[in-house]
Amino acid sequence: MQSMKTEAPILIVDDEVEMRIALSAALKRCQFEVELSHNATDALNKVKKNSYSLILSDMTMPKMSGIELLKEIKKIKPNLPFIIMTAHGTIETAVEAMKQGAFDYILKPFDFDTVIFLVERALTHQQETFSPQQNGVLENAPLFAGQEEKKGAKVEKLRSSYKEIITKDPLMLELLNTCQSIAASKATVLIQAESGTGKELLAHYIHNHSDRKNSPFVAVNCAALPESLLESELFGHKRGAFTGAIQDHKGKFEQAHKGTILLDEISEMALPLQAKLLRVLQEYKIDRIGGTSPIDIDVRVIATTNRNLLDYVDQAKFREDLYFRLNVIPLSLPPLRQRTTDIPLLAEYFVQKHSGLNQLPILEIAEEVFKVLSAYHWRGNIRELENVMERAVLLSKASKKLEPGHLLMLGGGQKSTL
Repeated sequence: MQSMKTEAPILIVDDEVEMRIALSAALKRCQFEVELSHNATDALNKVKKNSYSLILSDMTMPKMSGIELLKEIKKIKPNLPFIIMTAHGTIETAVEAMKQGAFDYILKPFDFDTVIFLVERALTHQQETFSPQQNGVLENAPLFAGQEEKKGAKVEKLRSSYKEIITKDPLMLELLNTCQSIAASKATVLIQAESGTGKELLAHYIHNHSDRKNSPFVAVNCAALPESLLESELFGHKRGAFTGAIQDHKGKFEQAHKGTILLDEISEMALPLQAKLLRVLQEYKIDRIGGTSPIDIDVRVIATTNRNLLDYVDQAKFREDLYFRLNVIPLSLPPLRQRTTDIPLLAEYFVQKHSGLNQLPILEIAEEVFKVLSAYHWRGNIRELENVMERAVLLSKASKKLEPGHLLMLGGGQKSTL
């Protein structure tokens, strides 16, 4: 599993020594730097003295709880990402932690792949929302000033609240025009494309060009949560519906009222939940777990998957009626190997981005680099390209120009061995 480099370590806070050791080993295997704290008081003292990229904290600890630690840290470092770890019986407290500013929470017992997924998502989110004062790059400054004229190409740079879409590829420009055309409708959208192509970014783009743009955009990863928790997250629950349900909880559909909900990796949703989702799409009403009456909702639903959903239908892994309900507006993002004209543009963007994040000068890129990148297969698409360019930026610190040798790409351009 690949991971991103961080300038500061991740701080693990847990009073159980076995959990600290296990989490530390899992994060270090993915090349993260780690520091440990055995309680919240020690962690708070460390945060006051040192820099950290993220806090991963247990909820229940003696003297000071994870919630209390979160509140104290937000007073001194409000932008520091904070992930709460909690036992099954304290989910409501975890939701409360998110209201206090936690990035996310994870239920114990958990698998470490899920932990790594959340950590990487939190760190990526932090990097993409850096303020100009944090990274020295003016967010609204022209990107690659004069680049369009030099290359003689029109570059579509369309900002969402999430990222930028940077392209001059005709297929992509046509796709964006289509998205603008359908943005105003309430029809469900199904985006099927390979991993790393930017499906969530396209969903944001549709939302930001709709009349719902000033209302919530709520994303749910259907693969990241077990079925029992996903149902509560989507539809909410009433107080007393199950152990730990100490108060009413609004689900993601209610949170997205008047806005857009993104169901990411929809193919991984369990069949019983698919049946409940179908009813929501048919009636635009949801039933909270333990509730006695349906609740009306007004949402635009966008679903994404890197699978072929029709194949899943044939294999009885996905409901046919739900597939056709979702597939009202089918969209597909081309893989990076089919939009090679965008590769130099994206490479320069990522060099600028990661030079800024690492406080390094932006280097000139040798023409040979673009030839190597354009010949590469890019199984991981844009996500893989960003990883390669981030690595190249860090490896070229002592150089005046970014050269092919900084790319660390093997396999003759036909497959990824990174």
